[in-house]
Amino acid sequence: MQRTISFTLNGKPARVTVDDQRTLLWVLRGDFGLTSVKFGCGAALCGACTVIVEKAAVRSCATPIKDVAGKRVLTIEGLSQDRELHPIQDAFLKRHAFQCGFCTPGMILSAYALLLKTPRPARAEIIRHMDDNLCRCGSHVRIVEAIQEAAGSMKGGAR
Repeated sequence: MQRTISFTLNGKPARVTVDDQRTLLWVLRGDFGLTSVKFGCGAALCGACTVIVEKAAVRSCATPIKDVAGKRVLTIEGLSQDRELHPIQDAFLKRHAFQCGFCTPGMILSAYALLLKTPRPARAEIIRHMDDNLCRCGSHVRIVEAIQEAAGSMKGGAR
């Protein structure tokens, strides 16, 4: 059913009139031009489409747009502020925690959600949390190191 959905996108009011069953992934990519949100598997298994909804990591390929009505949605484009990289983005760069970059936005946002919920996660917690975000390049060790570094920088989940 066509419906107008209002939500907050990267800190700004957003509104779109679409079929309310259309996935958040395709609305973000097609209607808002946010190509950092990747289509990977289409079955919520790989994590490439991960965004933050109300401070939780969500697979946008399996989330109908109607489910975000009135909520706050964050993509990688909204994570940095005033042209300053967020500590998790900075740590990924410093640790070279990516190669091709396809999975990186989803990885960073999944890590961000973890650090909001668990500011000082143990290495095993990081590995368990990130296990469902797939990286074909094999950067997993550097990804874990980047998340550990960011946890130290974020001081309890804050910037």
